[in-house]
Amino acid sequence: MRLLVGLGNPGREYAGTRHNMGFRVIDEVAARHGAALSGRRFNSRTGRGRVGGQDVCLVKPQTFMNASGTAVRAALATMGLEPSDMLVIVDDLDLPVGRLRLKGSGSSAGHRGLESITAALGGTDFPRLRLGIGRPADRADVIDWVLERPSRAELAVLDQVVTAAADCVEVFFSQGLERAMAFVNGLDLAAPPVEGGPRG
Repeated sequence: MRLLVGLGNPGREYAGTRHNMGFRVIDEVAARHGAALSGRRFNSRTGRGRVGGQDVCLVKPQTFMNASGTAVRAALATMGLEPSDMLVIVDDLDLPVGRLRLKGSGSSAGHRGLESITAALGGTDFPRLRLGIGRPADRADVIDWVLERPSRAELAVLDQVVTAAADCVEVFFSQGLERAMAFVNGLDLAAPPVEGGPRG
């Protein structure tokens, strides 16, 4: 059994906000693999399915972002898993919209959800997939920024990011971390098409 965790905030008022990109990817993976998120365990919504040939438990913590570690620690302990057995999906202010970054470990980079998980587990050695949401151009409060819904233009790119992230999850569970990193870390879904490239 492996664990796939997408971070976000519960409640209708947060649905579709930039901070809930992790939840969106969990929903996409669940839909692809018939893993209905009908379970209520670990202070989370949960579902199970076969992803990339592996039995995977999908988890959307309902503890709010800043307390995500409580749910993650409970899930790992209950299932007898190590932090290296899971993949955590989060939004990232420091990546531009359209970029994704997969790493096997690392700092929280100020992300409150990752900080909570690191504190709960006592270490940073767990894979995480970061999805770029960018920073506000006018230096607006980042708290307001992450809790807002993206513009229509952003959303068009973020929809592609969710698809690519779900693809990455499948590669991660079927072929491992290194192949998944090679698949996703060079993507720039907001880049303009190459001039002179193939035409439809």
